[in-house]
Amino acid sequence: MIDTEKKAQLLVEALPYIQRFAGKIIVIKFGGSIMVDPELRLAFAKDVALLRYVGIYPIIVHGGGKEISKWMKKVGKEAVFIDGLRFTDSETMELTEMVLSGKISNQLVDQINQMGGQALALSGKSANLFTAEKIRSKKDKDLGFVGQIESIDDALLHHLVTQGYIPVISSIGRNEEGETLNLNADNVAFSMAAHLSAEKLIYLTDVDGLMIGGELQNRLPLEKATELMEHPEVSGGMLPKLECSLRAIQGGVNRVHIINGSRAHATLLELFTDQGIGTLIYND
Repeated sequence: MIDTEKKAQLLVEALPYIQRFAGKIIVIKFGGSIMVDPELRLAFAKDVALLRYVGIYPIIVHGGGKEISKWMKKVGKEAVFIDGLRFTDSETMELTEMVLSGKISNQLVDQINQMGGQALALSGKSANLFTAEKIRSKKDKDLGFVGQIESIDDALLHHLVTQGYIPVISSIGRNEEGETLNLNADNVAFSMAAHLSAEKLIYLTDVDGLMIGGELQNRLPLEKATELMEHPEVSGGMLPKLECSLRAIQGGVNRVHIINGSRAHATLLELFTDQGIGTLIYND
């Protein structure tokens, strides 16, 4: 247990960060084990409510690949991936929207609201929040109903956060032809952060951050992080996260954090302590 004096010191340590980030937008990509662990999800809901109470504007973006695959299996449908992206036919798209915009969004919104926040569930289709366009794989293969963001109504989000609401956004969009599209949540998060000139973008993952030679890379300037894109140890799910982080910084986001969401209250530890807990990417 932390003694009373240490608890007081932690509060004092948090004060300058609360002052610095008050009135600023922080986009958080909600993902990894935290999505399926009830205790971690509840801790995250508390963190988000606290951020809003101290004057910070959190915006949550989420996907839900594991949950989608689980429900596909329940209906006897096999998940197919092309160059790391889920092939999404019309039936899979319907199931994906049900899981993301229905189950996951509403579950998280409910928990944040139980903690005293004012969260609401949105997707790109909500009041035309963002429009998307279909994409093909890197090898020019058809991906079905898969897309990427083309434009964002940032005025709507600014209005919502300044009125006290906490947007919880699922990675579902619509193109100009009216087709519903499945989007990569990491890309949605960085696009949101860049369009909104967010103070920070936080990726919650299942690892401590970017590891090179068994060591956590605590602080990475943009130039060094860009060089690491070619490093052999930057692979798997970390590679697209690092790419999105770089694009966010280049798009005007001040800081990007890649942290382990399986640690209780990871968001608060990264934001409000001097040392932090993950990888910080920044532009000098």
